[in-house]
Amino acid sequence: MKKEALLERIKGKVIVSCQAVPGEPLYVEEKSIMYLMARAAKQAGTPAIRTSSIRDVVAIKEETGLPVIGLIKVQYDGFESYITPTMKEVDALVEAGSDVIAMDCTNQKRGDGKSISEFITEVRGKYPNEILMADISTYEEGVNAWKLGMDIVGTTMSGYTPYSPKLDGPDYALVKKLSETVDIPVIGEGRIHRPEQAVEMLNTGAFAVVVGGAITRPLEIAQRFIKAVEER
Repeated sequence: MKKEALLERIKGKVIVSCQAVPGEPLYVEEKSIMYLMARAAKQAGTPAIRTSSIRDVVAIKEETGLPVIGLIKVQYDGFESYITPTMKEVDALVEAGSDVIAMDCTNQKRGDGKSISEFITEVRGKYPNEILMADISTYEEGVNAWKLGMDIVGTTMSGYTPYSPKLDGPDYALVKKLSETVDIPVIGEGRIHRPEQAVEMLNTGAFAVVVGGAITRPLEIAQRFIKAVEER
């Protein structure tokens, strides 16, 4: 899908993140079942799906026909980043037909000795026509990704790097500041647990929002209910 068509499709909407990694209840070794979550998200009206792993990218595209924001979570020795951290993962996502490729664009340590700026430049040089999404944790990281040619910036990593704010809810301030600075879409993502928070993200300036755990992670959802009752 061309970038203009994709952006028009997702503008002002909720993108549902359907992910399960080893160790989570919905991760099944033998076969992906996340396409079922994606099926439900499509019926609810989402315009696109965010998912991790090649098998889920392929299965969800086949099941729903929706555009997919794909990523691969992998932890390499010497790397603090784990979302599509090397060209190997980028290549695999391109081969799988991922409509958007999400990459960790934080300033965390990279085991290959490259700076994140060098890595972004390398990826953009190899794939000038792919739609690339920068997962960032701070304003400075978002601006850097924008200047280096990323197509979309998402606040995915806010609160998940040692130097970004630790908040109970969404990072509205980061979304607002970025949306007032960069001329690419800012996707609000991270700790959006309630519908009104998604609405507030859009009101703050987000181009679209990504919601995952509040919709597609039953363990996390159950834990929030149980914790609230136990602490009453």
